[in-house]
Amino acid sequence: MFVGIDLGTSGLKAVLVDEAQRVVASYTHPLHVSSPHPGWNEQPPEDWWIALLAAMDALVAAHPREMSAVRGIGLSGQQHGAVLLGKGGSVLRPCILWNDVRAVAQCREFERRFPEFRQVCGNIAMPGFTAPKLIWVAEHEPDVFRAIRHVLLPKAWLRYRMTGEMIEDMSDASGSLWLDVGHRCWSDGALAACGLERNAMPALVEGTAPAGALDADLARRWGMKVRPVLAGGAGDNAAGAVGLGAVTPGSSFLSLGTSGVLWITTERFRPHPQGGIHAFCHAVPDMWHQMGVTLSAASSLAWWARTTGMNEAALLAELPTEITRPSPVIFLPYLSGERTPHNDGRIRGVFAGLSHGTTRADMTQAVLEGVAFSFRDVVDVLAAAGSVVHEADVIGGGSNSRAWVSILANVTGLSLHRLAHGAQGGAFGAARLARLAVTGETVGSVCLPQAREETLVPDPQVSPAYAAPLARYRALYPAVRSAMETPSA
Repeated sequence: MFVGIDLGTSGLKAVLVDEAQRVVASYTHPLHVSSPHPGWNEQPPEDWWIALLAAMDALVAAHPREMSAVRGIGLSGQQHGAVLLGKGGSVLRPCILWNDVRAVAQCREFERRFPEFRQVCGNIAMPGFTAPKLIWVAEHEPDVFRAIRHVLLPKAWLRYRMTGEMIEDMSDASGSLWLDVGHRCWSDGALAACGLERNAMPALVEGTAPAGALDADLARRWGMKVRPVLAGGAGDNAAGAVGLGAVTPGSSFLSLGTSGVLWITTERFRPHPQGGIHAFCHAVPDMWHQMGVTLSAASSLAWWARTTGMNEAALLAELPTEITRPSPVIFLPYLSGERTPHNDGRIRGVFAGLSHGTTRADMTQAVLEGVAFSFRDVVDVLAAAGSVVHEADVIGGGSNSRAWVSILANVTGLSLHRLAHGAQGGAFGAARLARLAVTGETVGSVCLPQAREETLVPDPQVSPAYAAPLARYRALYPAVRSAMETPSA
C-alpha cells in the first residue's frame, strides 16, 4: 500500500493506493488563504501540519488494516512558497504563497543581480517565484531575514516535520528560481542574488528516489507495521503528470485547478522564457517540461460563486447543456495578476460588454470563456516556443464540468480528454512516486496513462465563433493596463 499527499492551496488531499494502483480511499482537509493586503497571499505552515494529521487520521479510522501495510509515502505540493526557518527549525513568518504578487520590484532587482538567470533557471523572474520573495523579505522584514537559517518549499517543510530531513525534489526546486535546471543542482549565482548560500537549502534528489523515513512516533500513531519510505515527490504539476503517465516527450495535460496549467513533457532542458513559458525539471530522471500558467482558473469560478452567493454547481446548472455560442460578455480572469503570457502581477480582472439584458448565466459563461481565452494564449506561446500541442488530458476540479471542457476545446483548438479520475491530480502521482522509491520499478511500468472517459474536440460550427471574442479579450489587456496606470484625480 502507498499513500500520496498533495498539499494544495485550498486543501490537503491524501489518497491510499493499493498494489494494483486502485485508489482505496481519499480524504481532503480544507485550507484557507490569508490576504492581509491586495495581491498578498499567505498561509501558516502549521495549518498544513494540522491538515496532514487530520487527513492521515481519517484514512486510518476508515481503513486501519490497509494503512498498517503502507510501505511508501509520496508528497506533492503547491510550488514557489517561501517557508522561512530560524534556529531549531522554527517558522519565522507565514508562508508567502505562489499566487502572491507583492515582489514585482524585487523581480527586477533579482535580474539586475544575476543577469544570466534566464538561461540557467529557464524562466523569467516573476513575483510568484520564491527568489524574489526573499529579496522582498530582506528589504521589508530585515529582522526576519537575518534570522533565516533554512528556506524550504511547502512540501519540503511537510517532509521535514514527518522525517526530520530537509530534502527537495528537482521539479519543485525548479520553481524557486534557485535551481540550475539544465544541470539539476542549486545555482550559487541565483542564491547569492538573494543573499543566500547552499547551506540554507535542502538536499536535492529525484522525485522517484527515497528521501527519508517516516518518524517512528507517527508510524505508531497510524498503526504502520514498518516506517514507510518517503519519496522525493514532486511539485503539484509534475505530480499530476506522473499520475497521468505524462512521462514521455510530447505528452501533455491541461490542469483546471485553482490555477491553470498547460504542460508538455520534453526530452531536454528547453528554456524559452519569452512570453512567460516555464522550463522545469520533471519529477522523473532525465526529463524536463515546458508549461504556461494562468493564475486564476477554477479560482475564477470560485470567486464568482462567492460574489453571487451561489455554489459553483448551481451556477453551472443555469448554463445550456450544449454551449453553441459565445457569451456576449468578456471576462479577464486576472484576479491575482497573470503569468503567461503577460508576466503582470498588477493587472486585475474585468467584466466587459455588460448591458441591461445581461444575465447571470451570461456572466458565468463569460468566466469559463475568459479562463479558456487565457489557455489559448498559452497554446499560442508554447507553439512559438517550438512545442505545438494538439491534444491533452484534462485534470483538476474544473474537469468535472463537461461544458467548461467543451468551451476549452472550442477556444484552444485542442482535442481534450476527460478522464474517469480527472480530479485526483497530484495525490495519485505522489503515490506512484512513493511506489517507485520503495520498489525500484521502472517509470514506464508504473506511470501508465489513465483511461480516457470522453474526448471533446473543437466543434466546426462553434469554434470559429470564438475568433471575434478572443480578439476583444486580447485587446482589453492593454486598455485595462493603461487605465490602471492612469493617476486618479
